[in-house]
Amino acid sequence: MIKKFLYYFICTVIIGFIFYLGAKYQVRLEEEASMTFELMPVLLFASIYPIVIGMFLRLPKLIMEMKEKKQWTFDWIKIVAIGIPTIYIALLPILSTTGLNLLFAKELIPMGTTTLITVAGIVFGYVLLDSLKK
Repeated sequence: MIKKFLYYFICTVIIGFIFYLGAKYQVRLEEEASMTFELMPVLLFASIYPIVIGMFLRLPKLIMEMKEKKQWTFDWIKIVAIGIPTIYIALLPILSTTGLNLLFAKELIPMGTTTLITVAGIVFGYVLLDSLKK
């Protein structure tokens, strides 16, 4: 029981540290973008970083599941029902720079907040690793 607690606690500290480093890097990217007017690095980071965080949130449980000796499967229904819509929302800032007429882009982008994009990215990252099942 203490071993499991320590495992989760150490994972939480590591994820927290990665979160801290990512926040510092995002501030640096935004400062640089304000000087150079180059927004693509900020958009890429804002879209991809939450996906990575979502994957890190699911990683401790995945590692525990990997220790079991069972056959692996992939939950396609979960990826199609949850994964595709959330990755679309998470990547919408990047996709909107292509000039394509994107579905729901006019409704989602002008909200003036990155919260929806961040949450969608975290959900996608988590669901991506959660779809791997034993």
